[in-house]
Amino acid sequence: MSVFAPWVEKPPLRCLFINNMLLDANIGVFPHEQGVTQRIRISVWFGVDDRTDLEIGADDLSRTVSYEQVVVLIRRIVAEGHVRLVETLAERIAAGVLADTRVRVVRVRIEKLDVFEEIESVGVEIERRPCSP
Repeated sequence: MSVFAPWVEKPPLRCLFINNMLLDANIGVFPHEQGVTQRIRISVWFGVDDRTDLEIGADDLSRTVSYEQVVVLIRRIVAEGHVRLVETLAERIAAGVLADTRVRVVRVRIEKLDVFEEIESVGVEIERRPCSP
């Protein structure tokens, strides 16, 4: 569940997503979080230009952003080493996704699992857009 309102971009956007990717990450600010991994769950939604007519587009990967590229990007960023804040990790992932100029907006949610016994997860969700020239 996103806390952000639906995108109302003109032209309309197609929403692609990576949902509930589970990884072990070196993350955290506290001493007990140093040198160990923690389970995290990452979800990424990103908007690319879409058509409004009823035409069916070419059945070709070149007209969209590959999910695999985003998954590989997330794995690489998480594997780069210890990050203190989930906010920092989310920002790095958002910047990486926005490096593809076809992406108009990205939302990244990162949840730390197993932090509190009585809570499923804690984390952050951010939304970013390309910088205007």
